[in-house]
Amino acid sequence: MELEGKVALVTGASGGIGASVGRKLHDAGASVGLLSRHGGDLGLERGLGLACDVRDRAAVGDATEAVVERFGHLDVVIANAGVGSYGPFLELDPEQVEAMIDINLKGTLYTAAATLPHLIDSGEGDFISIASVAGLRAFPGESVYNASKFGQLGFTRSLDHELRERGVRATCICPGAVNTNFAIGTGRTEGDPALEGMLTAEEVADVVLFTVTRPRRMRILTTSFRPMIEPSWG
Repeated sequence: MELEGKVALVTGASGGIGASVGRKLHDAGASVGLLSRHGGDLGLERGLGLACDVRDRAAVGDATEAVVERFGHLDVVIANAGVGSYGPFLELDPEQVEAMIDINLKGTLYTAAATLPHLIDSGEGDFISIASVAGLRAFPGESVYNASKFGQLGFTRSLDHELRERGVRATCICPGAVNTNFAIGTGRTEGDPALEGMLTAEEVADVVLFTVTRPRRMRILTTSFRPMIEPSWG
């Protein structure tokens, strides 16, 4: 298997993209640390479920060390935890504003701070940030979500400069609309026909697996993809 003997850590791993990525990496041979507020292991044979709120820097550090203690090392990190709230900026609940910055952006920073030393030690590490097309294009009603995702993208691109010569690849993955619970809201409900044409979480996980299994002589910096139903505008 492509990732036999590798160890991965995924945040936001209880459902949606995170759960699909965890399963995909496990099926490819990796042992997987699964960080989420629920702490479930998805029933994976080589999965370690850990309760962790990425807004808590110390908790992310403790969870990372638990993964390394259990599996011995760390090779792949997927910073996936995220939330979204939409509407005119002046009408957003301040708690929603704080949550998007704390989880989407600061959660990515805290995950990087805890895991990058281990990826450097591995000599062949991959750090992947799951952002969004909202990190590449500004959309009306998404000002703070855009800010958090633009921040993820800029952070990950800067990491590439810092870490390339230390054997760590830094990639930002920016999908368009994905049919998960994350997509519910802003007028959409369960069973909405608009959801059917969106990307699936498994399709995003396919891109993650493709990224981390490229030959070490190449790296993917930023990749974006969208469902056929979605225009490329903004």
